[in-house]
Amino acid sequence: MSHAFKFCPQCATPLALISQMEDGGDKVRLRCTACDYTHWNNPTPVLAGIVEVNGQILLARNAAWPGKMYALITGFMEAGETPQEGIAREIAEETNLVTDALTLVGVYDFQRMNQIIIAYHAVCHGEVRLSPELVDYRMYAPQDLKCWPAGTGYALADWLTSRGYKPEFVEWPKRDAPVVQSS
Repeated sequence: MSHAFKFCPQCATPLALISQMEDGGDKVRLRCTACDYTHWNNPTPVLAGIVEVNGQILLARNAAWPGKMYALITGFMEAGETPQEGIAREIAEETNLVTDALTLVGVYDFQRMNQIIIAYHAVCHGEVRLSPELVDYRMYAPQDLKCWPAGTGYALADWLTSRGYKPEFVEWPKRDAPVVQSS
């Protein structure tokens, strides 16, 4: 079990895994032995956009990703904004597109990253100009999209299903398996 927090953010005492009685029973969490701080480790909300421009869906490739993976536009929600404001901001920041309409697709768990994904279908317009964190994008007709078996891929599959398409999933490399790239 890996944790990002090692020290109490209030008093800098090392945190320890300590069992304590909570509403749901006994629960082991990272806690401070000096000031009773508890690191709750709650999931972080992440916003995702199925970005539609002129009837096509934009998938982008992050500069930090290996291989040739393309995915939805995503980003963290900021304090003081609604999820709708947040995804419209992320789409504008990452692609330069203006969002005209948003529809909630669903909410998805992404436990591997301790995140909750709030996914929207975003109808947008404008000229695509990528932020430095994205290195490439591709436009796809909905029927040509392939889904991936992880958080945002399930959102895309649900959106495709709602549009009358039968989602097709790509094979996902096993963890620790080498990624084979095609040209």
